[in-house]
Amino acid sequence: MNATVAVILVLAVGTYAFRLVGPALHGRVELPDRMQELLSAAAVVLLVALLATGALTEGGGFAGWARPAGVLVGGVLAWRRAPFPVVVLGAAGAAALLRAAGLA
Repeated sequence: MNATVAVILVLAVGTYAFRLVGPALHGRVELPDRMQELLSAAAVVLLVALLATGALTEGGGFAGWARPAGVLVGGVLAWRRAPFPVVVLGAAGAAALLRAAGLA
């Protein structure tokens, strides 16, 4: 068996195990309120870090100004509870306009 295939299978089994543990332990394990708050904050921090790296970098360098501006426009529209198609089109439109203006 190829090493890549073995790694993919191990990751697939691990992912399935994580998905199975949640429903299996639901109601059996009680986390303190402070731990639940910390886990919620950690999830937000991880999502913001993922957003920042995806919006600001490309190929190990700065992605240019159009992409972060598009993400910002999409974030503001989502925060204002715009419909999802409006959020996507607004973000893409803002990035496209900035790229067309030469601010890639």
